[in-house]
Amino acid sequence: MKTEEQLKELVKQKYSEIALQNKETNESSCCGASACSTEVYNIMNEDYSSLEGYTSDADLGLGCGLPTQFARIKKGDVVIDLGSGAGNDAFIARSEAGETGKVIGIDFTPAMIEKARLNAEKLAYHNVEFRQGDIENMPVSANVADVIVSNCVLNLVPDKAGVFADIYRVLKPGGHFSISDVVLVGDLPEALRSAAEMYAGCVSGAIQKDAYLELIHNSGFKNIMVQKEKAIVIPDDILKDYLNEKQIADFRSGETGIFSVTVYAEKPAEACCPPGCCS
Repeated sequence: MKTEEQLKELVKQKYSEIALQNKETNESSCCGASACSTEVYNIMNEDYSSLEGYTSDADLGLGCGLPTQFARIKKGDVVIDLGSGAGNDAFIARSEAGETGKVIGIDFTPAMIEKARLNAEKLAYHNVEFRQGDIENMPVSANVADVIVSNCVLNLVPDKAGVFADIYRVLKPGGHFSISDVVLVGDLPEALRSAAEMYAGCVSGAIQKDAYLELIHNSGFKNIMVQKEKAIVIPDDILKDYLNEKQIADFRSGETGIFSVTVYAEKPAEACCPPGCCS
């Protein structure tokens, strides 16, 4: 069993490689894992190209939803993008927040930070910045963000409770988040859960949907809702790297499911301190 630090280092290594891959390679795999499918279609990623602020150079095909589409960003908002990658979600958030807003992207992979900064410089965006750091301990002061977004990132973090606690810390009272992520319903075959490539590719780091929503509730958020949900289908030519034919058949016929969800929640407007200390 790998430690949290070993898992984080694994993800950092994989996403350093992914930063150098093209979008087509990433889309035909599991969030950029190197086990690419010959059934080339988007396994998780959704089409951003019609959204204002879309930047093709910043689209690595790694997402599993469109959180900015549901994030209720207003002009002048301070927005934080967790796991900002090459910057695509941050640039779309900027189009919503406008010139008077500010967008901060946070990623712990130096190669991604470098790529995002180069993209921002090419676009001459002066109100978008990228900071290297862990999303469970953000390099951001408390009570600064109006909105937090994230796209297919929290599933990669072992300490998910720590991430939601830090989201609560960083959001202003009355602020909210919209996060797209990968969750499970039922038990994933152990061969998938333990596979390093699948971990870096989003799947074996995912937790049960009910447990995910409970983490959010226990972190003190209110008005929690699933804004969008869709089933994720992993092609057989990826599954065969981890399962035999019978295991694949059992997996397909069972009740287990892998889902992309976009979840919304609010920090209470009356929040004065961390959850529980005001009661």
